[in-house]
Amino acid sequence: MSLQANPVRHRFDDPLPLTSGGRFGPYELVYETYGTLNAARSNAVLICHALNASHHVAGITAGTADDHGWWSNMVGPGKPVDTDRFFVIGVNNLGSCFGSTGPMSLDPATGRPYGPDFPVITVEDWVHSQARLADALGIERFAAVMGGSLGGMQALAWSYLYPARVAHCVAIATAPKLSAQNIAFNEVARRAIVTDPDFHAGRFYDFNTVPARGLQVARMIGHITYLSDDAMASKFGRMLKHGDYGFSFDVEFEIESYLRYQGEKFSRYFDANTYLLFTRALDYFDPARATGGDLSKALAPAKCAYLIASFTTDWRFSPARSHEIVRALLANRNPVTYAEIDAPHGHDAFLLDDERYHGLVRSYFDRIHAVVNA
Repeated sequence: MSLQANPVRHRFDDPLPLTSGGRFGPYELVYETYGTLNAARSNAVLICHALNASHHVAGITAGTADDHGWWSNMVGPGKPVDTDRFFVIGVNNLGSCFGSTGPMSLDPATGRPYGPDFPVITVEDWVHSQARLADALGIERFAAVMGGSLGGMQALAWSYLYPARVAHCVAIATAPKLSAQNIAFNEVARRAIVTDPDFHAGRFYDFNTVPARGLQVARMIGHITYLSDDAMASKFGRMLKHGDYGFSFDVEFEIESYLRYQGEKFSRYFDANTYLLFTRALDYFDPARATGGDLSKALAPAKCAYLIASFTTDWRFSPARSHEIVRALLANRNPVTYAEIDAPHGHDAFLLDDERYHGLVRSYFDRIHAVVNA
């Protein structure tokens, strides 16, 4: 029987203080839970999502036939993060377009969608909002906080912002800050969106339109960075769509067809203003900025154990970035397990099936379970 998920909406009337200054609220967060919280409330695991994901981490949403969660291969009964053992929580981040308050939501002050008036949100803001939800659920300490990519940044932030509330931090395919190249990719994607004539300075809702062309190009750019050269070569190579050159600027190669398909699909379900907010949150994450560039000092408050994992062909969040995290943690004498997995898929590897990767996570959560039930 498939794991069933039921989204829950929680309203917060007390405004959330933001890194940018000021406060935002009231607001709502949508979340899902899987498994059962034990009597000691010690088996809770928080899963933090990446850029285009949501609270729907695992299983099938109630009332649908095939809406599988984005990490269903990782989370569920008998999976590496076993919901027969752990109480797993997936939260949709503030600013998203999948249920939590975001740019598409109505601003109570105007009765119109927030649009570009929605405040710029940081990774730290998300973590503080998640801590409020944990309070509402009566969870004082997580057995683990886990995420990949942008989700891994949130897991790291949890470890030093709330050191007493995290036993284990599991950060996969992530980085302590973006490189200039990564910020550049994000900026090109954002420019594609904001220069789309249908963007209307972020108020496209008022015009009953969507900056679809900008979103498509943004997704195409992003998707290229999520795949390795080897993965693209293996899947597409130089295969032609119609068997021979057409001497045109329409789709000629299979890789072009694939990217256009991904872009068009993305533009039908993702909000342009959310894309701008989330990529800027990626850009801003830099815990060492407050400590003169010293990552060890930034992570010094953390008291938890860590699992850090990277993938050899991930050139967007390369193993070298994970090495920076590991070195900083070792300098602080934190317990660290590190794995560098030889996988051909690029950054997307953290979402895919890989026996060694899943075996690593399963083994680590077996150890957590043993302690929780000691």
